[in-house]
Amino acid sequence: MAVRIGTSAGEYEWQEGWAKIPPSTSLTDGWSHHGVVVTDADEVIAFHPGDPEMLVFDLDGNLLRSWTTDLKDAHGMALAKDASGQYLWTSDPGAKRAPEIDYEYGAGPRSGKVVKWSLDGDDLLRLERPEHAAYNDGEYSPTSVTVFEEASGGNGDIWSSDGYGQSLIHRYDKSGNFIATIDGSEGSGGRFDCPHGVWVDYRKSDPELYVADRANSQIQVYDLEGKWKRTFGSDWLTTPSAFAVTDGLLIVAELEARLTVVDGDDKLVGYLGWDEEAPSRQGWPNVASDGELPRRPATLTEGKFNSPHGVAADKQGNLYVPEWLIGGRFTKFVKV
Repeated sequence: MAVRIGTSAGEYEWQEGWAKIPPSTSLTDGWSHHGVVVTDADEVIAFHPGDPEMLVFDLDGNLLRSWTTDLKDAHGMALAKDASGQYLWTSDPGAKRAPEIDYEYGAGPRSGKVVKWSLDGDDLLRLERPEHAAYNDGEYSPTSVTVFEEASGGNGDIWSSDGYGQSLIHRYDKSGNFIATIDGSEGSGGRFDCPHGVWVDYRKSDPELYVADRANSQIQVYDLEGKWKRTFGSDWLTTPSAFAVTDGLLIVAELEARLTVVDGDDKLVGYLGWDEEAPSRQGWPNVASDGELPRRPATLTEGKFNSPHGVAADKQGNLYVPEWLIGGRFTKFVKV
């Protein structure tokens, strides 16, 4: 079906199930919780809902290749280019809800990690957890990563958000050496609460770091030295989680059932695929009754999101949106 918001964001055709993932029990039962990117070579990279497998598709959803990882999840995904080419970055919170333990998290400390990969699956660099007082007693559980890429005039610095751990954002140099930490208290936006996504915005002459400060229902903006600049969206955002750009517009994946479109001045343009009722369903993003295990909804509404977790755009302006729920749902919005 076509979804229109009546703005320069245009009209989209909803293509559910476009990605051809081989059927399996782990696909059906796995609790999807991953990101997505689109490479310069028009390949869509995502993660399997249940297996530790990176999946690479063409734009029509055909599976081109895959590789096995040691990740619990590729929860946050980003691309970055330097003089030698384009690379994939992933953030792994180090824990995943598993059907064999009734969709709980496993016991023990989380094995959070941030990894740089070649686009063929070579493990190139891992960021160490910083020596920070917050980790004397607290978990490290990174959710997102972005790079001030050299190909776009940056210095290669890496920014990693510990969204599910201590709600901190760490800065590293391009070799992976820790530089500094920000926590949101630098400006009037206040202390981060689940900084779920980080992303470098190159739309202005001076690139900026955007932070999806999810539990605070806002976006905080910094310069690339870590100086706070502004905060916006608290009156019209609910659960900002991830970012993409198309035609100069910012697309924000909001976990509570919508994509939010924002212009270059941080003003609301409109919403895509919003299901206002979904988040109030018992057991959301799945379904559950008292005493029952969560299970995938028997039906999901075509043209309306349930729980967008990531978003990416290709060169044609098409959008790719993985959702957070058992069995996953991976939708392509085809621009028409």
